Amino acid sequence: MTEEKRKHLEFIQNVINRLSTNSIQLKAITITLTAGLLAVYSTTPKIFLIALAAIQVLFFWLLDSYYLQQERKFRGIYYDVSGVTNNIQIKDYEMPTDKYKSGKYNFFYCVFSLSKLLFFGSVFLILILTIFALKNNYIS
Repeated sequence: MTEEKRKHLEFIQNVINRLSTNSIQLKAITITLTAGLLAVYSTTPKIFLIALAAIQVLFFWLLDSYYLQQERKFRGIYYDVSGVTNNIQIKDYEMPTDKYKSGKYNFFYCVFSLSKLLFFGSVFLILILTIFALKNNYIS
């Protein structure tokens, strides 16, 4: 392996690490904001606050899915540059994310990935069920 290819792989790996770190931080922000809105709800019981928490969970779900999509694209580039796969020919220091579009690189595939569904889906579902229960006087 040439030094140019090794350096190219290092650049790609740095991008992947940054995207992964951003994803973790988004999950932390989601939990923090949700807990904060629920804490405010406990002192000022307005269903709007729970709805706002659900909306922000959806927003961060989509944003985190975008980061996952980008991470998968860069992993595809990494595998093609390193020779693990040979789906696309990539020049030295090129990072053509636009060439990775279908299958696991598709945005909606990332939105409904197991990890996103388990984390964001469960938080969103709990918030929606809470709104439903409060509106129908199942809980007070």
